[in-house]
Amino acid sequence: MSGSVEILYGIDYARYDALKPFVFISGTPFQNPYDVIVDDVFAHAAPGRAVGDSIKILNHDFRICGIVESGKGGRKLIPIETMGSLIGAEGKASVIYLKADNPGNDSVIINEIHSTRGLENYKVQTMADLIALYTPSKFPGFDLALNVVITIAVIVGFLVIFQSMYTAVLERTREIGILKSMGASKATIVGVILRETAVLAVAGVLVGIVSTFGVRTLLHLKFPTFAFEMTPAWMGWGTLIAFAGALCGALYPAWVASRKDPIEALAYE
Repeated sequence: MSGSVEILYGIDYARYDALKPFVFISGTPFQNPYDVIVDDVFAHAAPGRAVGDSIKILNHDFRICGIVESGKGGRKLIPIETMGSLIGAEGKASVIYLKADNPGNDSVIINEIHSTRGLENYKVQTMADLIALYTPSKFPGFDLALNVVITIAVIVGFLVIFQSMYTAVLERTREIGILKSMGASKATIVGVILRETAVLAVAGVLVGIVSTFGVRTLLHLKFPTFAFEMTPAWMGWGTLIAFAGALCGALYPAWVASRKDPIEALAYE
């Protein structure tokens, strides 16, 4: 895509594949210097994109030689020799991956590298450390901004539920009076209001989840090469916050309803 930012991998195919073998959906490994392997996400971003098609990379035409399952690095992978010649860095590499026989030996490997002459100050990271760099906590101010947005959303949700339920209690004053005249206790009145709120909260959460997946689908259609992750943990927290906010917002209106005098409630117009 012209003008877009993307990550392009130049790889030594045999050694890179040995780390974790590619899973080919179609096609083969590199056959020529100007072959490119793309992942299924990139392939599906343009309808009809298939093995044998030509794409432009670094102002050169490359032939798609294979389509693999995503998760192997960049969306596009080309021979490292070709990458070096195109960017003027022949015989050089920016990242070297090592596969440990056991994750528990990571520290031993790092110490061994640092004990090698000339590599004392070489930056070595485990894959876990590398992935951790892309978490929200590593971006200055991101967690604070996210917490502020969540707090505002919870407060707004609380006020909306509070106002809605308080209005509902006022509009149903006579019904509440009838229930109290028939012997309904304060706990019964509060229970009725809270159960109604719980039903509305469940319906709202379901609509919210479905809408979120709908927006995610639209964003995926607009930006097909970008991943929009929705984890069960986030959905669980969202559901818990929405449900707790709804019940808290309904507590005061329910308490007001339970304290209404039956005579005054029946005479309410």
